[in-house]
Amino acid sequence: MMLQYEEQKQKLEGYKAELEDLGEALDIEGLRREASELEAMTAREDFWSDLENSQKTLQKLRQTKSRIEAYDKLCGEYDDSLTLILMADEEGELSMLDEVIGNVEKVIRGIEEQRLATLLTGEYDSSNAILSFHAGAGGTEAQDWNEMLYRMYGRWCEQHGYKYTLLDFLDGEGAGLKSATALVEGQNAYGYLKGEAGVHRLVRISPFDSSGRRHTSFASLEVMPEINDEIEIDIRDDDLKIDTYRSSGAGGQHVNKTESAIRITHLPTGIIVACQNERSQHQNKEMAMRMLKSKLLEIKEREHLDRIEDIKGEQKEIGWGSQIRSYVFMPYTLAKDHRTGYENGNIGAVMDGDLDGFINAYLKSLSLGEI
Repeated sequence: MMLQYEEQKQKLEGYKAELEDLGEALDIEGLRREASELEAMTAREDFWSDLENSQKTLQKLRQTKSRIEAYDKLCGEYDDSLTLILMADEEGELSMLDEVIGNVEKVIRGIEEQRLATLLTGEYDSSNAILSFHAGAGGTEAQDWNEMLYRMYGRWCEQHGYKYTLLDFLDGEGAGLKSATALVEGQNAYGYLKGEAGVHRLVRISPFDSSGRRHTSFASLEVMPEINDEIEIDIRDDDLKIDTYRSSGAGGQHVNKTESAIRITHLPTGIIVACQNERSQHQNKEMAMRMLKSKLLEIKEREHLDRIEDIKGEQKEIGWGSQIRSYVFMPYTLAKDHRTGYENGNIGAVMDGDLDGFINAYLKSLSLGEI
């Protein structure tokens, strides 16, 4: 066997045991049995008599099938890569080497990604995520940095097949965003992004400073699971102040025409949520209520409270605390996570959404009890 292909064959076969271990960790056979049982339930004559439960069953079936299909596809890619190596070696053609290397790397990446997904066992990890960006003190500098962060997570979502929707925004003075809220839709969105919550610090030569001085800017990111209708949270109408206003800024065609944007204030806590991206006032109100429920539940879980009513009003203040990550553009380039120590010197790639290293390092540290 040609040396180059032999190396790739050994590299791939070195992951065979990991692929089998992954199947056990996922309990793939158990998932197959579960999918079969769920499909049998959908075939019953009385399946649609309880619409709420039938929807839950279908959602569970979709999620179960998705996990099975992802693992089966990975096994198929492993077999195909091995077959390609043997075929290319038999033909004695080095012209196929790049394709072989690419396939092997893809399989290894797939194994690592699915192994990481097995760490997402939290109650809300499989949920969609709501991201809220807030510029720190510092005017245009911080607002520009806030918009850069918003774009960075949008690129990460794009690369991972997540839907990224802007729900609410407040333009900066001259540049950037004072605040923005986005919905990330897709399997395990919250599980992957929950560790990104906190303060992000930027060091760079300011494009807004004619003297070319170095500036430090801060922006904070809140990450909440989107709460579905299965989780009941009691919010009294008397505790809500609901305002309507006109959408503004970079919202596209459907702005500044009707007062369809909604702002809801939860009076007992002072928490404010808003939505201006949907097509109607009703849709905006529905989305804003989901955001409010998510935020109340997230605070309740974080503070280990038994009841929503125990949340104190101080929560409305942004708690800056210490930054979780620093992004340095000058005098050198480096993005470093202060919790895990993980760093990436390619700052351009990081700002273009290359965040997997940071996310993976956080989840691994979390699973080992280091954070």
